Amino acid sequence: MSEFIQQIINGLSVGAMYALIAIGYTLVYGVLRFINFAHSDVFMVGSFVGFYSGKVLGGTSWAGGLGVMAASMVGCALLGILIERLAYKPLRSRSKLTVLITAIGVSMLLQNVGQLVFGTNPQPFPDTLPATTFQVGGVVVSSKDLVVLGFTLCLLGALEYIVLKTKVGTAMRAVAFNPQAASLMGINIDWIISFTFGLGSALAAAGGFLWAYKFPRIEPFMGVAPGLTAFVAAVLGGIGNITGAALGGLLLGVIETLVKGSRWSTWTEAIAFVLLILILLFKPAGLLGRVQAEKV
Repeated sequence: MSEFIQQIINGLSVGAMYALIAIGYTLVYGVLRFINFAHSDVFMVGSFVGFYSGKVLGGTSWAGGLGVMAASMVGCALLGILIERLAYKPLRSRSKLTVLITAIGVSMLLQNVGQLVFGTNPQPFPDTLPATTFQVGGVVVSSKDLVVLGFTLCLLGALEYIVLKTKVGTAMRAVAFNPQAASLMGINIDWIISFTFGLGSALAAAGGFLWAYKFPRIEPFMGVAPGLTAFVAAVLGGIGNITGAALGGLLLGVIETLVKGSRWSTWTEAIAFVLLILILLFKPAGLLGRVQAEKV
């Protein structure tokens, strides 16, 4: 039983990072109705920004770790806005296939630039936040799992506040519902789209930082597998639905961890795509796809 509880805690922490990436997918889809496949590589860039920021700040402390995560989020927010302005904005009137191919191209560009700038060899991520293990009953708990869950909950709370309680969040929901009507009401569509890209990229960067904190080994292709799994999580929960993306990420994290600890461990990397096929066959809208109030 204690081993099962440990697997659940570990799965929730991994799923929380999937959720942060998946929300970025769903934010962009909610506003522009396309999948930004370069999002997983923004996650990778976030890890490397944290890597170099951690070297500059040095030491292991809560203040330093929060500073490193903030640097990653700001850097990737700017990167996301730049990608939207240079790669996607000129293609808004083009077909979705054109935009999709462009997104794949941007993803490959980021991966290759990452190899050029960061090198091809995996690098150890510096200790930026304190970490320890402790025992509760017969369960050994890593503080890293609790930190990941805690930070993710804080970020999701902040996102909910932005989307539901602020003027820019209201504008995001209006653009997602009807861009033409929102424009007629005086909403700056270009600014809202850029803000959405920046917000989603900042969450991906936070996920990249937390991933590197939990699994301290980073390289330019590290975003591929988590990015694909997070995309499946977004579809599983209901693409365009923030709560659904978070739920899908948590579910996939737990399921993957349980499968990894079973005799079916060879199916760990395939389980996400098995679930994707099943959800597309039996519930294409996703688990929460009908909940319109949460759509952005």
